[in-house]
Amino acid sequence: MIFKNKTALITGSTSGIGLAIANDFAAKGANLVINGLGSKAVLDSLCDQITKDHGVVCIHSNANMLVPEEIRNMIHEGYKHFGSIDLLVNNAGIQFVSPIEDFPEEQFNSIIAINLVSSFHTIKSVLPTMKSKGWGRIINIASAHALIASPFKSAYVAAKHGLVGLTKTVALEVATSGITCNAICPGYVWTPLVEKQIPETMKARNLTSQQVIDTVFLAAQPTRKFVLMEDVAALASYLASESASSITGSSISIDGGWTAH
Repeated sequence: MIFKNKTALITGSTSGIGLAIANDFAAKGANLVINGLGSKAVLDSLCDQITKDHGVVCIHSNANMLVPEEIRNMIHEGYKHFGSIDLLVNNAGIQFVSPIEDFPEEQFNSIIAINLVSSFHTIKSVLPTMKSKGWGRIINIASAHALIASPFKSAYVAAKHGLVGLTKTVALEVATSGITCNAICPGYVWTPLVEKQIPETMKARNLTSQQVIDTVFLAAQPTRKFVLMEDVAALASYLASESASSITGSSISIDGGWTAH
């Protein structure tokens, strides 16, 4: 129960990697603010299940990561309910695949806003209280695409590279405050976000579904295996623990050897 009496806010945590991290943190005693778009009934049910499984308090926010005011209100609700936010995980993300000359400008701007700019707003909102307590953990879920590029993903690659830069800057600014800020850079994890990329990549590269999996996704990873969501969650838990107090400003790969090339 290493996170007992701590509160974690995880954006984009109603499915995929974010939900895996939420469950891992809750299993270790953290109360939760989960975030994601969806009906109140679905989100209530998800919180109820987490409470039933782990015996922690869970609330949800459907704050839209495109809207700074909604992000700030989500943080405020977390403070109002729990008194503090000790663990912040910026996980919300979207993807779109297209040659740059055909890339819709609205899609480009939305990807930058959700995958990068929303993290600026959450970090800005939680830091004052973390500083006053002299303790905090900020974990940004970046990507192997924060370290290496792929064609047809101009917005995503730009946003994730930017997120690593933001991570390093925040880490330096809070280095003496008892707060760490790190980025996790997963390779291809089998999540709804990755699954959704398949038809877009099929169209962009004129490939079949299986060819996309074999020659686009897993070809990049020497292990030829998808990364497991639970593995990413375990790394996030470690970075959020006391054992990782000297790890800050780092971008840690969990990518089956992709960026070892």
